[in-house]
Amino acid sequence: MARPRKFDDARVIDAAMDVFWRRGYEATSTRDLSVHTELGPSSLYNAFGDKRQLYLKALRQYYETGTVEQIEILRGAGPVKDRLRQLLATAIDIDLSGTQRPGCFAINAAIERATSDPDVKREVRRNFAAVEEALRETLAQGQRSGEVDPTRDVETLARQVLSTYYGLRVLARVQDDRQALLDVVENLLDGLERNS
Repeated sequence: MARPRKFDDARVIDAAMDVFWRRGYEATSTRDLSVHTELGPSSLYNAFGDKRQLYLKALRQYYETGTVEQIEILRGAGPVKDRLRQLLATAIDIDLSGTQRPGCFAINAAIERATSDPDVKREVRRNFAAVEEALRETLAQGQRSGEVDPTRDVETLARQVLSTYYGLRVLARVQDDRQALLDVVENLLDGLERNS
């Protein structure tokens, strides 16, 4: 008869996500994972599989936390442009805060692993697609309310905002001028309005 687990799966996966996020997949060792999760290597891998499986679980958990938070901002109350501004400015502030979790975990995974691992690519696409869908919905609301040019293709606009969002997440890793990054946000938002 198997002994019951004496640890919280979500906490362990979050600890693993933290080390993957800070160090990257390749630079994270089994020892790093054991230290951060406070589980021995055999307990860790018996419960969660190998390093790759744990990484995939961390990406899924990121979807349930980070990606869902992004979507909640977009689906919140208030003017559409304020919600878009909040999404972008929040990301900038997080990235400039000096925390040990640089950038967006899904973007980091896309850059480091998506081209070589189809399962990572699928998880990253899931994250990106969910945010893009929420952007389409938000921008369509903006078109109906008159905040966003109704003659523009909403799918193209969503991809433009998404590209700017992810670009800012990468740029904030080397650009610490918050105002310069916010200027990009305001320029993007101004461009959503109908030209007179």
